[in-house]
Amino acid sequence: MAEEFDFIVIGSGAGLIVASRAYHEGRRVALLEHGPMGGTCLNVGCIPSKILIYPADVVRTLQDASRIGVHGSIDRIDFPLIMKRMRALVDGECQEIARSIRSEEGFTWFDQTGEFVADYTIRTGDKEITAPRILIASGARALIPPLPGLKEAGYLDNVSVFHMQELPESLIILGGGYIACEFGHFFSAMGTEVTVLGRSPLLLKSEDREISETALRAMSRYMNIHTSHEAVRVESSGGKKVVHAVDRSTGQEKEFSAGEILVATGRRSNADLLRPEKTGVETDKKGWIRVNEYLETTKPGIWALGDAIGRHMFRHTANYEAGVVWKNAFTEEKVPVDFHAVPHAVFSHPPVAGVGMTEAEALAAGYDIYVGRATYADVAKGYAMGEEDTLAKAIVDAATMKILGFHVIGSSSPDLVQQVVFLMNTDDQDYMPLARSQVIHPALSEVVVRAFGNLEHVHHHEPGHDDDDHGAGDR
Repeated sequence: MAEEFDFIVIGSGAGLIVASRAYHEGRRVALLEHGPMGGTCLNVGCIPSKILIYPADVVRTLQDASRIGVHGSIDRIDFPLIMKRMRALVDGECQEIARSIRSEEGFTWFDQTGEFVADYTIRTGDKEITAPRILIASGARALIPPLPGLKEAGYLDNVSVFHMQELPESLIILGGGYIACEFGHFFSAMGTEVTVLGRSPLLLKSEDREISETALRAMSRYMNIHTSHEAVRVESSGGKKVVHAVDRSTGQEKEFSAGEILVATGRRSNADLLRPEKTGVETDKKGWIRVNEYLETTKPGIWALGDAIGRHMFRHTANYEAGVVWKNAFTEEKVPVDFHAVPHAVFSHPPVAGVGMTEAEALAAGYDIYVGRATYADVAKGYAMGEEDTLAKAIVDAATMKILGFHVIGSSSPDLVQQVVFLMNTDDQDYMPLARSQVIHPALSEVVVRAFGNLEHVHHHEPGHDDDDHGAGDR
């Protein structure tokens, strides 16, 4: 006989937001989490990666300072200390969440893998549990390509990389998305020789094409980046790991060798581990859970959010989705998701950020658009900073003047983009509040105003501006 709960939540990332709220409103809640508490963001995602990346930012800032006449040197990089600081925060937070849940009566944590065995029924260990409401927030895991020899040679992924004890002398990163660019920045700044092999002809293929091209030019200064290169097999030779890759533009096969390989070729949903089909929850052909505009799955009373649905794989989006699920599952108010202004950032060097549509996406959707551009050097503070590869780009609907998208590459780009995110969530979603506002001078935020001030009409979709191999999980 299955033990009955009011609400079952699978996953302790953003799902824990809904679970905690349900518990504090008096419902009997079961939480399934076989891994460390806190989900991907806390344990193997946003938080640990940014703790590692900040020292890399410091290194690059010092090195780049020579452009503005400041010369310095780095005596030593304490890699073990950097890793230790990261693990101390992550482990401490994880343990605190676990202690808190264990102390709550009526909030039951099942720390084993579970799978559906019947409608609204899950088996975890030797126990079955059931509830009329279930939330699947089970996250995603690394998508490992079936490369001959890869398993035998050994590789790192976004989990094992956080447990490294020694800095590798050389590293090959498979993939050209945000994970590749962020870890490429980190390891290269630490002193590792980094080679990036990306299948797409574009680095950061989901970004606006001009941003992508600027990122490739900038990041090629400290990494060996090969776009349009598809790895076909891996072998070990002479104490090195050798990747054989085909240049998709020429058909030529090349060899790349390094001490370690990091696989960053995308993500796949963890939903398959749960056997969701046994409770009537459907997945698409790539394994992502199907949900409607209310984040309800194909089974009434079961919702899904976050990486498991494969839409916008960011923790801030999952937090937003948690609020939507709460209203749709436990209140009379039905709220559809609104993804028109989902911001994102890539904490590479230089950092990249964006919100909304790219130019190509807006034109492909049939919009008549204005596009405005500005570089940091166009404003006084930006010139003072001396950055070489920067761009702020605005995309506006010519018919309504609504902001469709805004994209930036350069220092503080996430902060600049956030200003536009706020505008895109106003009633009119236009840039007039920006046009009417006084802007502190000299400040970097002037580049946002300059981009919108440079709007020009784009009459047609220019050939060759479509992204290649666009897909979820490898931004």
